[in-house]
Amino acid sequence: MLNPEEQSSNIEEKDGPTAEVYPVEEKKREVDLNTLFPGKDYDLNRLFPDEGTKRLLHELKRNKRDIDRFIKSLNLEEE
Repeated sequence: MLNPEEQSSNIEEKDGPTAEVYPVEEKKREVDLNTLFPGKDYDLNRLFPDEGTKRLLHELKRNKRDIDRFIKSLNLEEE
């Protein structure tokens, strides 16, 4: 059995490498709003430069698509 000092050093060692992994996971591909919402006369990427806002809009678009598919499947079951 490890003494408390060895346990805390093992915990610290485990925390070290995982802390480096998270920033890599956060660096996902950049969201291009002009591709996501085509047909607009203005540059959506300049209008919404914040990466968090771009990701939110991307998630909203994906959620809307999923909801539309769900509703369509409900309509097919009723017929």
